Amino acid sequence: MTAGAQPRQLAFKLPHAESLSREDFLEGPPNAAALELVDRWPKWPSRVVMLVGDSGSGKSHLAAIWAANAGARSTAARALTAGAVPGALATGALVVEDVAPADIDERALFHLLNLARQEEVDVLMTARTLPAGWTLELRDLQSRLRAVPVVTLAPPDDALLRALIVKLCMDRQLSVDEALVNYLASRIERSYVAARKAIELLDAEALRLRRPVTRALASELFRGPAA
Repeated sequence: MTAGAQPRQLAFKLPHAESLSREDFLEGPPNAAALELVDRWPKWPSRVVMLVGDSGSGKSHLAAIWAANAGARSTAARALTAGAVPGALATGALVVEDVAPADIDERALFHLLNLARQEEVDVLMTARTLPAGWTLELRDLQSRLRAVPVVTLAPPDDALLRALIVKLCMDRQLSVDEALVNYLASRIERSYVAARKAIELLDAEALRLRRPVTRALASELFRGPAA
């Protein structure tokens, strides 16, 4: 280090708590149908249902709410094997997260859907895309998935985007005011991913610069015309 040079501030990424309780779920028109489905259990239209939405849309939060109510186990779809299916369904309820055609054992999922129906086990699956658009090698699985009732979580409207910005800040224990929320909501893409990335960037830069998270800092990071 040269004489007189200032040491670079290091930003340490600290863990932050994200509540997945029913009380902390952000309700709004974009997710109303999905929340209604979770709240309606056990009066579901089918033993197996699926929630579809973009990353960050609240699928995992809703799945956690349902799992707590139903006493369900949870598993990642990519970790599912045919041999593990009976044990996964043993509690009578199961969450299968992130079902995607490129990451699943098709025969294991087909076995799970059949056994869930035979054993009268409730299964909540989550995915980012509609199964009707998937290309699968196992045609019987494709047929089974197309028969599964699907509820889609839509992109956030303006009110939900603002509420999400506030929640993401609170999860990180960041102070937030209306000026900051209004500024971000008018500058970032209206999506769950964009909101999460914006708060992550604000948090990291505030820590690095040793500055509070404010509209002034946001204006330095998110210049450009209003959305």
